Amino acid sequence: MIHITVKLLFVLAAIKWGDWRGWKKYYSTTQFFIMGDLFYNIIFHDYPLWRFEEIIPLFKYDIYIMLSFMFLRYPATVFIYLGRFPKEKGKAIMWYLFWVLIYIGIEIIDLKIGLIKHYNSWNIWWSLVFDILLFALVKLHFHKPLLAWGLAVLSSIVLWNLLGVPYHILK
Repeated sequence: MIHITVKLLFVLAAIKWGDWRGWKKYYSTTQFFIMGDLFYNIIFHDYPLWRFEEIIPLFKYDIYIMLSFMFLRYPATVFIYLGRFPKEKGKAIMWYLFWVLIYIGIEIIDLKIGLIKHYNSWNIWWSLVFDILLFALVKLHFHKPLLAWGLAVLSSIVLWNLLGVPYHILK
């Protein structure tokens, strides 16, 4: 229930601040964001690095929480993040860092109240690295999608090896 509430806040923020007129411009980048999460959920299903939980047992970690991220939070994020991305370099860096802080801040709160749990060597510092990479790749994908895909695959391989994820999970 709390997950849905947070996602609805993202949607309300997107309604107010998102670039809905330009939704077609952001469509492929939204898909890039969703597909990254989908790949994570499929590949790491039996060896999670993190797992979202629900405090109120309306939903356990299952398709509903995963889909609420994919179809509510991620598009809302892209429509606001890219739709309001400043052209001025100094402001652009601050906007980028603002979004990294939003995501890591939400995760810190989620950790404290039990909405997310880390597993298999993952911790808040890895999440920070992940968020830094995520928002850079989302912006890059908007302008150079093939380069973003290549860097996403490369960074996934590097993270996989740094975390010592066993290859047998790819059965």
